[in-house]
Amino acid sequence: VEARGEVALMTRQGGDLCLGLYASVLEKEVVRVGESISVNGACLTVVKQDGARFDFDISLETLDRTNLGALEIGDLVNLERAMIYNDRYSGHLVSGHVDGIATLVDRRAAARSECMIFRCKRTLAQLFAEKGSVALDGVSLTINKVSDSTSAVDIEVNIVPHTLTVTTLGSLESGDSVHVEVDLVARYLKRLWDCQR
Repeated sequence: VEARGEVALMTRQGGDLCLGLYASVLEKEVVRVGESISVNGACLTVVKQDGARFDFDISLETLDRTNLGALEIGDLVNLERAMIYNDRYSGHLVSGHVDGIATLVDRRAAARSECMIFRCKRTLAQLFAEKGSVALDGVSLTINKVSDSTSAVDIEVNIVPHTLTVTTLGSLESGDSVHVEVDLVARYLKRLWDCQR
């Protein structure tokens, strides 16, 4: 995550949503209309920029798959510009295509870090592995543990102090929801497996 932004506008337009964000950190960067920015892990296209204000149109499909429609004026969101392929990889490859929603079910101190457990729909269970990668609200994390049940799957992650401070994960409370993006390799391997059965 490169920066946090603040929700400044939420306007419905013919079923879609126009989302406006203030992100002073990105004001000095060259961000053009048409470029992609990850907002809480969901890839959105900039449709207007005015200084530190960035506007995005959110389609019905994106509203159905994310929790962006539940944002309110003043909420903070995680932001990251599209990766440049000759840049360093800090984390793992993510596309901004949200696979589901997870709910924080437990949070406890683990020395200076925080251990968080998120509950996801059972349909994502095959895509998680211990020491595999996951993006939660756009934050690249390592899965410490996977716990399966008949109706859901829980993933446990450890959030270090820096990440707690510079992302929205630090303010999460039990019951809050986050976007989940599974590892790209896992997504394609599952598809190949499903096609060969």
